[in-house]
Amino acid sequence: MSTHNVPETFSIPVGPLHVALEEPMYFKIDVQGETVSHIDINAGHAHRGIEYLTTKRTMYQNVVLTERICSLCSNSHPQTFAMAAEKIAGIEVPERGIYLRTVADEMKRVTSHLFNVALLVHLVGYETYFMHMMQVREIGQDMLESIFGNRQDIGAMCIGGVRYDLDDKTIAYIHGAIDKIETETKDIIKTFKTNGSILRRTKGVGVLTHADAITCGVVGPVARASGVDYDVRRAAPYAAYDRLPLVVHSLTDGDVWSRAMVRLEEILTSINLLRVCLRDLPGGPVNINDRPDIPPGQAVTRSEAPRGEVIYYLRTNDTPQPERVKWRVPTFMNWDSLRFMLQDAKIADIAMIVNSIDPCLSCTER
Repeated sequence: MSTHNVPETFSIPVGPLHVALEEPMYFKIDVQGETVSHIDINAGHAHRGIEYLTTKRTMYQNVVLTERICSLCSNSHPQTFAMAAEKIAGIEVPERGIYLRTVADEMKRVTSHLFNVALLVHLVGYETYFMHMMQVREIGQDMLESIFGNRQDIGAMCIGGVRYDLDDKTIAYIHGAIDKIETETKDIIKTFKTNGSILRRTKGVGVLTHADAITCGVVGPVARASGVDYDVRRAAPYAAYDRLPLVVHSLTDGDVWSRAMVRLEEILTSINLLRVCLRDLPGGPVNINDRPDIPPGQAVTRSEAPRGEVIYYLRTNDTPQPERVKWRVPTFMNWDSLRFMLQDAKIADIAMIVNSIDPCLSCTER
């Protein structure tokens, strides 16, 4: 029997260092011809032992340490950690601090989503539009730097509130920045709906069905793009989210395009939430202006990071250091879904599909 028409089978190593990966991650991909037939994911290249380090730092030092876990969702980690400490100690965050926590949260969501979708455009090969999207993101990054003094680890959170405040001039500046981002994002959404290059490379690619999404327990935009209508900000409101007009966006196709569109729509929602927070910002202190001892106890708290649900477990004792801190991050739940997304995918689509879950290895391999 002739075997001339049988596609050649071979293995492709992707990573741990690869142009399409933001961080070290290794994929052993078996392909038949141009089609993926099997995938093996190997993690553990970015382990830093931060969970252990938290037990060697005081509770207040850990607010700084947890922010260094990941740059793109750097605000979500210290906020969720602080919420756990406040739960154990019975600390009530002042109203102004609650709203300012939400402001910092949504600013980081806007810049994080713009970065991921811009990278997708880069992987599609649309370089000029990639540079345009990064310029749009730069408006948000400049906003972060102007308000917090830093573009990534913004240092907004503290146990008992926040470490920053906004005056009328800064609020006016924020309105101007988010107005520009909103206009540009609406144009980007139109481009994603009409541009042939983007549609051909992303529609029907890397599909994660609703059933497989449930099986994998995926979270965040990855879940919502597969029809899982879940968002911690609505399911278990924290900060000021129970007082805000939150819209949760979900689609049903579960492909690369849908995951990008969910993120783009969420940018517009975040901008609306920022406007409402700034409009309704109450007066008063931004934090409790104290560093009380955190008594022995344990707590579990969660928040909606840009990539999805972050869960923190904190156990304290009679010392200034916590006895145990453990967190579960979105990428830990999302990366197993790559086995479904990459099955029968084309080699040329591997990088785009991996990017579409917005993986964060620093969070996952802490």
